[in-house]
Amino acid sequence: MPELPEVEIIKRGLNQLTLNKQILGGEVLLERTVAHPTSIDDFLDGLQGKAIARWHRRGKYLLAQLYKWKKETLELNLVKQEEDGWLGVHLRMTGQLLWVNPEAELHKHTRVRLFFGHKSTEDKKNSTHELRFVDQRTFGKMWGVRPATEISHIITALKQLGPEPFFPAFSPEYLSKKLHKSHRPIKTTLLDQTIIAGLGNIYADEALFLSGIRPTTLSKDLTNHQLEQLHLAIIKVLATSIDKGGTTFSNFLNVQGVNGNYGGVAWVYNRFGQPCRICDTSLEKIKLAGRTTHFCPQCQS
Repeated sequence: MPELPEVEIIKRGLNQLTLNKQILGGEVLLERTVAHPTSIDDFLDGLQGKAIARWHRRGKYLLAQLYKWKKETLELNLVKQEEDGWLGVHLRMTGQLLWVNPEAELHKHTRVRLFFGHKSTEDKKNSTHELRFVDQRTFGKMWGVRPATEISHIITALKQLGPEPFFPAFSPEYLSKKLHKSHRPIKTTLLDQTIIAGLGNIYADEALFLSGIRPTTLSKDLTNHQLEQLHLAIIKVLATSIDKGGTTFSNFLNVQGVNGNYGGVAWVYNRFGQPCRICDTSLEKIKLAGRTTHFCPQCQS
């Protein structure tokens, strides 16, 4: 599943490529991909004639702020700030958002197509680009949110998300407050999106390695020093992965179809049986709450 770094990279790519272009229409190839509204026609009608002012990220969600496209808005290179509806996307396990030319071959796992251009026509043949939602496992979702509707009323999971790791609200003091009574293993706690938004299996393993904490350690047993180290490690691994273009072990691609490079420098994730980059001990893996967990038995006590 794409985690915070991968979703952040996709957001940045979408902000470079898709803004201020008229949405001419679209095509939904798998109806259950659209979580809201229940009518596919209503979903597409809510997008047609709009443009994207800005893409935002909240945890692992992508949120596109929409406005009503006008020719003069494009010519003056203005981006409206008033809200005129939203497009929400969650990639889940295998989702990809790809910005392609209309003539590009249609991938067999394409679920939704959105046609972009500058011409006042509904004819998709006149579109200059397409945004395609490709999703092999079909767990990914899209939401159309009408104007004057609070987005969290439609995408209700947004209300439950914890703080963003790069925001001031995420601090060692915050971690201490959240963890001091938790009897869950720290690896399991880190995957809880109500505690930290966007952190997932890959970067939880990486952060625990950098902070020298064994994944099975109970959250309540962490010392203040360990919490400080963990806080710094989470921010460091996420920033490093963003700098490397994210992690591609299976499906992740950025919006132009390019793999991420973090996997080549990962400390422990997906490196079972290989030597630790610090002490040469063979890396181990276990299952915690159903998730594969990688660690160094020597460096993580």
